[in-house]
Amino acid sequence: MREVGELALQGRGGEPIDWRRTLASHGVATLPPNRIDSEAWTWHTTLPSDDGGSESLLISELRPGVATVLAERDHNSADAQRLLAACRQMLRLDDDLSRFYLVAAADPDIAWATTGAGRMLRSPTVFEDVIKTICTTNCSWSGTERMVAALVRHLGSPDGCGQHAFPSPGAMAKADPEFYREVARTGYRGAYLQAVARQVFEGRLDLENLTDPGLTDTGAEARLLTLPGVGPYAAAHIMLTALGRYGLLILDSWTRPTYARLSGRRASDQAIRRRFRSFGNYQGLAFWLYLTRNWVAE
Repeated sequence: MREVGELALQGRGGEPIDWRRTLASHGVATLPPNRIDSEAWTWHTTLPSDDGGSESLLISELRPGVATVLAERDHNSADAQRLLAACRQMLRLDDDLSRFYLVAAADPDIAWATTGAGRMLRSPTVFEDVIKTICTTNCSWSGTERMVAALVRHLGSPDGCGQHAFPSPGAMAKADPEFYREVARTGYRGAYLQAVARQVFEGRLDLENLTDPGLTDTGAEARLLTLPGVGPYAAAHIMLTALGRYGLLILDSWTRPTYARLSGRRASDQAIRRRFRSFGNYQGLAFWLYLTRNWVAE
């Protein structure tokens, strides 16, 4: 593979970034077209290209504090910068978590995160993360993996080496309903997935502007809740993992019992929110890190 360039693993506020914990930040980040090797700690992903195809990348921390981006072919300077910018966005290198770390340092249960945890690996588009999140609702994780893999394999543009990018809104909008029912086996979610894709494809819905800093968290949540297939759980998940809006706690059938096990007691949603209230706009992030500390060996 050919080197595209390097990215310094440092946040906008000068804070450190833990490469391993970024790759293991949440389950949706491991879904196709991402392929994460948790032994070598490398990240493979496939991005759509301007010519209608796609291109696969390999990103790894070959030197401490520096991510190296490799591609299958050589690139001119403009294309290399485009790919590096896409990786920079997905790694959230321009986010500033230094204020969160100031609060976390005073909490014995979260202080460990100040060495670089908390950066959520995102998809290149909000659309992709919304679709993937809808595929996590009311089903097993294996079901989510099956649905997303089918979407990518059958509707995503190929890279010529057997990999595919995530499908475009147009590809999902134009797919026959039978595909969702018989091939992707999305169940009732198929209608939601196609409805979201059609709205985006036809220009009636702009999901990407949900990252606009001029939009309040309350406004972003309200817009998400109008989407087909998005309820309170999915909205909180998208806010945390896709939008970098960390004020909502993801409360579901995994997080509640996990919190009870780790804290040693069952707690109501109100009590859980009260526990992390001191983190303010970062309380959802603090809650998530509390639950997932053991995902990466220290």
